[in-house]
Amino acid sequence: MTFRSKTAWFFGWAWLVFVAINTVDLIVRGTLPSALVVGAFLGLVTWMTYFLALRPATITEQGGLRVRNPFRTAYLPWSAIDEVSVTGAITITAGELTVRCWTPMPTARERAKSLRQQDRQVKRGRYPTSEVTLSKGEQAAREAMAGRTHADWVADQIREAATVRKRQSTGEPTVTWAIDSIAATVAMVALAVAAILAL
Repeated sequence: MTFRSKTAWFFGWAWLVFVAINTVDLIVRGTLPSALVVGAFLGLVTWMTYFLALRPATITEQGGLRVRNPFRTAYLPWSAIDEVSVTGAITITAGELTVRCWTPMPTARERAKSLRQQDRQVKRGRYPTSEVTLSKGEQAAREAMAGRTHADWVADQIREAATVRKRQSTGEPTVTWAIDSIAATVAMVALAVAAILAL
């Protein structure tokens, strides 16, 4: 299962379609100095879109958890995961290694909204005539969900998978540089240098 911002992913791909159309237009009708400058600007924004919207993901696999951040990819076997916590991000501890997930990110606004919803008066029916009393189960569920965000739910899923699959996986945690990210950065810098030299 892949956890990421669906909105960012959608707008990231929409941006790539926009860039593809504009690149074709620049090639067909553009003149060299100005087309190169516009192309460099499109390249810079595309580079940022890739790093902030398309690349970050938290992926659960059979043998472990893969965390893709902008420049690094961490693979944590289920047997190596010691702790999963949520503060400003989902943080996973595996021995001496600590990995922060770029997505999903809990926001203060999302947490405050969840708390406000928990504090609202419970009303049933279209025209409630008296105050509704919650059953013990409903009250416990309401208290358990107070202030929880999507990131808290994802952290719970990771904890549960690590507990269930701990004996099924082996290996050590690894952190590698993302070759695609480095290649995208080199291409963006080369395009920017070419645009500057063309002026």
